[in-house]
Amino acid sequence: MAADKVRLASIGLGWWGGMLAEAVKRSGEGEVYTCFARGAEARKAFAGKHGCHQAGSFEEVLKDPEIQGLILATPHSTHVTMIEQAASAGKHVFVEKPLALTVTDAKRAIAACEKAKVTLLVGHHRRRQGANRRIKEMIGKGELGMVHQLEANLSLFGGQTPRPGWRSDPSESPAGAMTGLGVHMIDNLIYLAGPVKRVAAFSKRLLGKSQLDDVTSFVLEFESGPLGYIGTAYVVPKLCYTSAYGTEASAFSDEEGGKLYFQKKGEDAPTELPVQGGDALALELAELAHCIRGTAKPETDGHAGLQVVAVLEGVVESARTGRAVDVAALRNK
Repeated sequence: MAADKVRLASIGLGWWGGMLAEAVKRSGEGEVYTCFARGAEARKAFAGKHGCHQAGSFEEVLKDPEIQGLILATPHSTHVTMIEQAASAGKHVFVEKPLALTVTDAKRAIAACEKAKVTLLVGHHRRRQGANRRIKEMIGKGELGMVHQLEANLSLFGGQTPRPGWRSDPSESPAGAMTGLGVHMIDNLIYLAGPVKRVAAFSKRLLGKSQLDDVTSFVLEFESGPLGYIGTAYVVPKLCYTSAYGTEASAFSDEEGGKLYFQKKGEDAPTELPVQGGDALALELAELAHCIRGTAKPETDGHAGLQVVAVLEGVVESARTGRAVDVAALRNK
């Protein structure tokens, strides 16, 4: 292991845990030093694939002085306790989104890391995709005029053949695809328009092949003025787009931020613009390394993660009650 690379431990060794480990390697800034999951076979397979040590317990990871930071890709409900334990042990934390399932738990995680003076970086990588970065720049420069509406959708078809395990548990994934997919789009729109004021949501099962809701749709009102819409589903062909509509022009990010379209007022169709795609996951893990070294601050820190969790909690409540929910009140409770 190169001496200048930060030493990380992967916790939670499923498919996405592997994706994050590969991103660490591509970043060139860190190295997965050890790994842990409850299953011995999973640890063995992960260690063999990624060339790292295996830990026999989470406590062993926390006590290892070689490990500087953790990469958590574990069930959503476990995040807050694991973050608190990591912070108490002086370990920096990257946690895959969402930070938590409730505002109360998100605040616990933030408080633990701030008390211990360790980094908390939440895995909202899609805002870093090239077209989304460019839309943010356009809004900042006034190229879209006054932004009135935003839209986003992240959907997949995997729910037609549900995976076993915690990802198919409604208590871990309330409002269907929201916790696995929709929270990415919440972060994208907050990145573009700022905090959310209110939300009104619908979420339901139609196909009924799993215990999760198949489709979730919700409308947002932003504190800065605009309205927005987000859709997310687990049973349709893949969608991944983010759009901002203004009085002078509109901009559309598509295909995981690899495509950017722009349409001025008076034009009947958008024009594709060149955009630098970049490697959003690797950039995110490189930032983690810089934060651990003390040369950077996390862009999507605990407080950014809290903004998303408040909307998530609001969506779940609105879908359950049939009423619009004051997200600002949830954030501040």
